[in-house]
Formats: sequence, structure tokens, C-alpha cells
Amino acid sequence: MNSERQYIELYEECHEMICGHSSDVMNAQRDEAFKRFVSSGFPSRKVERYKYTDIAALFAPDYGLNLNRLQIPVDPYKAFRCDVPNLSTSLYFVVNDMFYHDEKPKGHLPEGVIVGSLKDFATSEYYNHLAGQANDAVTDLNTMLAQDGLFVYVPKGVKVDRAIQVINILKTPFKSPRLGGQQESSPKQGRQEGSLMVNRRVLIILEANAEIKMLFCDHTADDRRFLTTQVIEAFVGEGASLDLYCLEETHYKNVRVSNVYIDQQRDSRVNHNVITLHNGITRNKLDLTLSGDGAECQCYGCVIADKQQHVDNNTLITHRAAHCTSNELYKYVLDDESTGAFAGRVLVQPGAQKTASQMTNQNLTATKKARMYTQPMLEIYADDVKCAHGSTVGQLNDAALFYMRQRGISLEEAKTLLQNAFINEVIDHMELAPLRDRLHYLVEKRFRGELNKCDGCKLCK
Repeated sequence: MNSERQYIELYEECHEMICGHSSDVMNAQRDEAFKRFVSSGFPSRKVERYKYTDIAALFAPDYGLNLNRLQIPVDPYKAFRCDVPNLSTSLYFVVNDMFYHDEKPKGHLPEGVIVGSLKDFATSEYYNHLAGQANDAVTDLNTMLAQDGLFVYVPKGVKVDRAIQVINILKTPFKSPRLGGQQESSPKQGRQEGSLMVNRRVLIILEANAEIKMLFCDHTADDRRFLTTQVIEAFVGEGASLDLYCLEETHYKNVRVSNVYIDQQRDSRVNHNVITLHNGITRNKLDLTLSGDGAECQCYGCVIADKQQHVDNNTLITHRAAHCTSNELYKYVLDDESTGAFAGRVLVQPGAQKTASQMTNQNLTATKKARMYTQPMLEIYADDVKCAHGSTVGQLNDAALFYMRQRGISLEEAKTLLQNAFINEVIDHMELAPLRDRLHYLVEKRFRGELNKCDGCKLCK
């Protein structure tokens, strides 16, 4: 319990401060989450869903927290420039875990649509309804400490034509590299130079026949160590449609643990995409439940990693109702001494007849030191289903490389072209055309070693 002890003591000492800067809805869930966290502690690698990432080690360093809500010295509208031509998004910012209120007017949003601060709009009918049932220590820790985040609501029958783009910016609120003195926000600060822990929460509610496309972009604005926990809860009503794209372009000092919980009702559709272009250590978990007949989900992921980067994607898709469809495709390209992991499980419960499910994980390791762990799983308790899964780990095709070399293409250029084509299969599934086109360009730059930070972000320049 060494890693857990500092968070237990922090919560006990700073409970009043945490609650004082949040809302009644969020505060009402903290104590129960705290009890679960004290009881379970961080999972060890003996726990099946955490066997590829040492969670306790990630949370062991003594990160600072901005529990007293110090002002963040950044104007994201001046600092950030979106470099995705013709995307025409409604742009919002979350700085660490705080919704940026000084946004430009959003008069183009349809009537009744809400995009705002979670602490201002969170409703007890939905908040923590999915996450609280997850029995997950990181989720409970986030529930204990999160003070704000993002709230999105789309009323019945409303279609949001313009995509919602949310820029998650990580930036320390401290003026000096060493925390301490009057700049301290909690007793936990001051022991790890310039480091910051951020606990961000997102709640998305789509009523019946509502539609929305959302793009989350993660960026770092300081050359500091960051630890981010993020919990996203999405409720997709009957006949509703949610496109959720998550793009990470941070840096090697960043640790990101993201847990996404999605519940789908009858005839709803979800398209979930997670793209990791630059990171340090990343652990993404997706729990998606098909609760109503005829629901459909498409889950795609792509990872490009090198150096000592670590990316772990863990998915659980539960078919509770009949005539539902799920499709997963995750692809990794690993270079240098990087590590990748994919563990996907499809659970078909009794009564979920006529289920159709396909899970595919394909991986390229460019060096002998790169490591990939893959574990696709099916658990089926219905007898009228069509389910399949498969995984591959390999290197670039020697015959294809030889063919390209014979036509005057250099070895490095040939490798880049083949890796690009390999990843592009995932990107081609994205329905947001301008984002799809831009990602093709960014992926190519990443393989050529030209993408050292987010193209279009001025924060670190």
C-alpha cells in the first residue's frame, strides 16, 4: 500500500479543500470512491486487466496537485492554432482539469446543446453511474480528486453538424520549477520538482436520436513531468450517434491513464478512435456496453511508438442485447525499445443472440528490442452468434522491401512507405474527412522523425 498511502493521506487532509472547489454532485460521490480505493488499492500486475502496465509504479512519485485552483498562466486562444484545414470545429479548452470559461461565443450550436464546465452542469442522474460500477482503483482515485472537467449534453433529436473539438492542455500553474512556499496548493506539493498530477472528468449525454462528433486532443505546454488520470462517461440514447476521437501528442515525460465508459441503447451507433502519436507512458481502457437491441460500435486504434515509450490499450465490449454488432481494429508500429500491449475481450452474455463481433490486432516491430504483447479474447454465453478474433506480430515484408529497393527507393524510404500504409488502414475509417486527411500527413511526418511536438500548437514555441 506504499503508492496508495500518499493519496489516502492527501484525501483525508484536503477533503474540505477538494470539495470547496467543486460541486455538490461531484462531492456526493467522493467518499464512496475513497472507501473502495482504501479497500482495493492499486491493482498489481497479477490482475488480468493490468498485467502489462505497473500502475502502482506510475503513481508512486510524489506529484503536486492544484487542489486550491491556482490560476493557470495561459490564454489558449492566443497560444493554440488549429492546423487542420477546413475542420470547422467548435473549439473548447480544458486547461489541466479546468474548463476554460473565457471562450468565444458559440452561437452556432443548436438550441439546447450544452458544452461547459462539469462542476456547473453535472447531474446526479448520470455522473459516476457507469464509472462507479467499474471496480477500478484509478477510476475511484479520479472520482476522489477530480474537481472539474467537461460536460456535453445533446437533447432528443438534435444533430450537431459541426464537430466539437476539445483541446486538453497540460500546464503547471507554478512560476518556478521548484514548488513550495506560498505557491503550494496542498501538503503533497513541493517534493517533486515542477511535476503535476491532473484528474480530469468528462460526462457526455446524448438523448434519443441525437448526434455529435467529438475530437479530444491532448497536448503538453510545459517541459515538466505530468501524470493525468481521465475518466470519460458517455450515455448514448436510443437511435443516437456518437463519434469520439482521442488524439494524444504529448511528450516523453507524460504519463496518461485514461478510462472510457460507454453505454449504448437500442439502435445507437458509436465510433471510437484512439490515436497515440507522441507520449511517454499511456494506458487506455475502454469499457463499452451494448445494452439495447440493434446497437453498433466501431472501435479503432493506432499507435506509433519509439525510444522507451509504452502504450497499453485494454478493451472490454459487452453484448447484453440481441442483434448487436461490434468491430475492433488496433494497429501498432513499434521502434527502438518501445513496448506495446493490446488486450481485448468481447463478452457475449446470455440472451444476446444474433451478435456479430470481429476483433483484430495487427502489429509491426521494427527492431529486435521492441516488444509487443497481444491478448484477444472471446467469452460467449449465447449459441447463435458470429464472433471472430485474431492477432499478428511481425516485421516489414522482406519481399515488398526488395521490390521497392529494385526500383530505386532507399531502404529508409521503403520502410516509411510500408509503415505508413500499414497505419493508414485505421485512419481511413475516420468519418471526419479533414481530420482524416490531416492525420495521414501527421503520421507520415511521425515516421520520418519530423513530428517532435504537435503541429499547430504554439504553446512550447
